Amino acid sequence: MSPRKAAALRGTDDDRNLRDHLVTTAQRLLSDQGAPGLTVRAIARAAGVADGVLYNHFPDKDALLAAALSAHVAAAHAALGPLPAPGTATVQENLALYLSAGLALHRAVLPVFAGLLASPSVLARYAESEARDDDWRELLARYLRAERDLSRLAPAADTAAATAILVGICHDAVLTAMLPGTPHAEVEVDAVVATLLAGIAPHP
Repeated sequence: MSPRKAAALRGTDDDRNLRDHLVTTAQRLLSDQGAPGLTVRAIARAAGVADGVLYNHFPDKDALLAAALSAHVAAAHAALGPLPAPGTATVQENLALYLSAGLALHRAVLPVFAGLLASPSVLARYAESEARDDDWRELLARYLRAERDLSRLAPAADTAAATAILVGICHDAVLTAMLPGTPHAEVEVDAVVATLLAGIAPHP
């Protein structure tokens, strides 16, 4: 019979540690092999616990996968490190860093999301539970609005459209690369930023 607790957690009654261990295990499996075919038994086996232990902490597998997805996205955001603050360096340099970070983030998370398209309830639970204040897209949007307020962008600059353009480039670059046999080219970050700023930079 599988152990009631993972070996690494024996000797403690801290249910929170066990819950976190289950989430971390599911997160790793999602990242390594994707969602298709990922069963409660497979997660429990990888975590070193009995199948029923999962239901002590989650109502069902979808709830665990939603928590694992949230942890995966949070880890991908944390890996980006701090992003430039408004008013520092140049807007062109800063947007190049934001776009590079966005590409790295989407490469880390989009394949996992794609693997969950057949599990809409997992995605729905993730969407309901997530706070978006530290999302890369929201950080980018706030950065652009702040630079406009500092007059480092044109007063009438449509920062929402600029945000959508950069997000769309990230989606296109990563999703295209995921399609077998589809030709794709690396994003020229500096060229993209220069082209974008030609439309929203302040004019004399």
